[in-house]
Parts: sequence; structure tokens; C-alpha cells
Amino acid sequence: MKKIGFLSFGHWSPAPWSATRTAGDTLVQSIELAAAAEELGIDGAYFRVHHFARQLGSPFPLLAAVGARTKKIEIGTAVIDMRYENPFYMAEDAGAADLISGGRLQLGLSRGSPEQVMDGWKHFGYRPAEGQSEADMARGHALTFLKLLEGKGFAQPNPRPMFPNPPGLLRLEPHSEGLKRRIWWGAGSNATAIWAAEQGMHLQSSTLKDDENGKPFHVQQAEQIRAYREAWKAAGHEGTPRVSVSRSIFALMDDRDRDYFGQDGRSRDQIGFIDETRSIFGRSYAAEPDVLVKQLAQDEGIAEADTLLLTIPNQLGVEYNVHALGAILTHVAPALGWR
Repeated sequence: MKKIGFLSFGHWSPAPWSATRTAGDTLVQSIELAAAAEELGIDGAYFRVHHFARQLGSPFPLLAAVGARTKKIEIGTAVIDMRYENPFYMAEDAGAADLISGGRLQLGLSRGSPEQVMDGWKHFGYRPAEGQSEADMARGHALTFLKLLEGKGFAQPNPRPMFPNPPGLLRLEPHSEGLKRRIWWGAGSNATAIWAAEQGMHLQSSTLKDDENGKPFHVQQAEQIRAYREAWKAAGHEGTPRVSVSRSIFALMDDRDRDYFGQDGRSRDQIGFIDETRSIFGRSYAAEPDVLVKQLAQDEGIAEADTLLLTIPNQLGVEYNVHALGAILTHVAPALGWR
């Protein structure tokens, strides 16, 4: 059994073919898709966060709205770029959204990927400390956020407050008990996966990582997951860590599917460079269900994970994405033992 969620990048474009031509279209349809996916039996609604782009940039209003509209589906991010985040304000927003949802947030954080502008985080008022990289800054913000989610008081109360204070040092409010145990880290290398395990965060691994040994992407990803789990055990954390992987997977059920994604059946891993680091991009999957089942059974990264996030073409609209998700749930997942 696997948890199966969708991952939306939240694109919009004024192009005539796009079902999301404005930011409002994307936000409203994201809520509608989460509600429809819950009815379908999907386990999670996840959203990618990008700044300075025609994509979803402010996750917490959307997460809160999805939480108010749904009852049981997990609601998350994959991922929030922590170079841009004020961990104090973020802790308040996350606490509020989690309480609205009844404790269903699954927040994926990360150092972030290349953005639309140069050093965009500088416009948000952040700069790495002397001797630190932007990745160090992102991890520092994440650790501060985790500390705040413990809910311990740290601020000296005013002796003459406007309203009565509880005794002792004050914490940020609203505090949502248990949210700290539902924080994930999006790792693009084995080293950052191990770091995430040491900090007690769950692991998110996408279709992109450092090419560390020249093996196929899915094999390298499986090795990353195993290294993460070993590090979790060595750190002595309680409980079992969760691991998600994301994939583009489309069952070709009709002519519409074949028109949109038929060419993806020829997809292969690709090599490129990000920030001068050799990186490997995992393939997409698109085929008839019986072929998909055979192909996916060979994917070692998916086999190692307990959660699969299906990246969706949100600009094709809610109805089409419900169709695409339903095809995987009905015609592919049962044959692989995921349902």
C-alpha cells in the first residue's frame, strides 16, 4: 500500500489553451481539485512554491482554504524555498493553517531550486551571514522554524501588557501541537537527505537530484532513500520516517491522453547542470495501463517510498486532472499493490 497524492506547480498563463489564465483561476481550481481528489480517494494535495513566477507563491492562504474545504486529505507543500522565509511569521501561518485543517498539514521545505530572478531572496530582506552560502541560510531558517514549532516560550512578556499573559515566557501563537512531526525536507543529494534524517524531518525526493554515481535516476534515488533511513535510525529518532517521491505518470486511456502525453512514453533520464553541479532528471511515464504497470514495477525509487506524488498539468483544468488521477487509482495502483 502507498499513499498517493498529487503535486501541482500552480502554473497560469493567458494562453488560449490554458484553463488557468489568472492567479485567481489557479488558486480557485487548486481548491476545487483538492476537494475532487479527496472524493476520488487521493491521499494528499501538495503544492510547489515559486516566487517571481506565474505560479503559487504564498502557500498558507491556499493550504488554509483547502483545509477548510476538505475533511481528510493530507495538505502539503513540495516544497517551500526556505531562502525566502521568515521562520517566525511562517510558524504563525503554519500553525493557523494546520488548526483550520484539523492537523492535516504535511509541510515540505527545501533549500530551493534556481528561481526566475537572480538572488530573489535578497528582495525579501535576506542575505547569508559572512562565510555562509544561501543553502546554509535556508537550512538555518528551517532549523529555527523547527525550534519554534516545539511550542516552547522564549519571549520576555511585557509587565504591562494590553491583555493578560499566561505565566512564563511567551511562544508564538497559534501553536498547533504535532505539526513539528509533519515537516519534510526536499533533498537533492544523499548528503542533504542524511542531514534531514539527523534533524528528524521526513524526506521528499523529486525527479531531480545530483548525479552522484552515473547510475539510472531511479536507482540513485533508491540509494538516497536507504541512506536517509539508515541515518534516521542512527540518530535514534522515534517512529518510522516517511518518504515521498514524485513522478509524472499518465495512463493513456483515450485520444485526449494520447494527444497530450503520448510522446512522453519515449522519455528517458536526462543529464544537466544546476549551479555547476551535474544533475540527473528522472524520466516521465506515459503508456497504456498494462505497460505502465510493468514499467513502474521496475522503478526502485518508487518501490522504496511510502508516498507517491503525481505531478499534474494543472493548466489542463480540474476535470482533466480528476480523469488522469482516477485512471492511475483505478487501472494502475491496484495491479502494483498500491491499493
